[in-house]
Amino acid sequence: MRDVSASVCPVPPEQRPINEYQELQESWFFSWVTLEWHQYLRKLAWVWAWSWLVFGPVAAASFPPQTAIVPFFVSGAAGASLILTLVVIRLYLGWFYVRSRLIRASICYEESGWYDGQTWEKTPEFLAQDQLILSYQVQPLLKRLRRTFYGLALLVAVDGLTWICL
Repeated sequence: MRDVSASVCPVPPEQRPINEYQELQESWFFSWVTLEWHQYLRKLAWVWAWSWLVFGPVAAASFPPQTAIVPFFVSGAAGASLILTLVVIRLYLGWFYVRSRLIRASICYEESGWYDGQTWEKTPEFLAQDQLILSYQVQPLLKRLRRTFYGLALLVAVDGLTWICL
């Protein structure tokens, strides 16, 4: 993507929405959402499996696997799903922040510190560029994260129904 001339935009480069977008896209954690579906789901499954290291012993202390295998798995899965939900929420909040910066017609920025905040009205070129990035890059990622969250909600609901049926 072509960055519009720095002489037109007084916003420091690290605070420009397009650069914030590119930074998220290149980061280790936030780039998970940009992967192919199977790679993305593999990352989430990895987080869920590692969450069992924390919640497996807690579930085992409450429901010994030798005598109560189903309650053990249901409670462990619920705990692991909690960690996964927090990860998905963090991913969503990061991408939603970039969305909010791209969608606005003005950019709030700081020149040198918190005490000297400024606002810059985007030029039509900047606004069009940001709208294209928003429409074709960021919105599909947010849609994927919402679907993931709905899937997690379904998983927790099934987990809760299983618990009720015990």
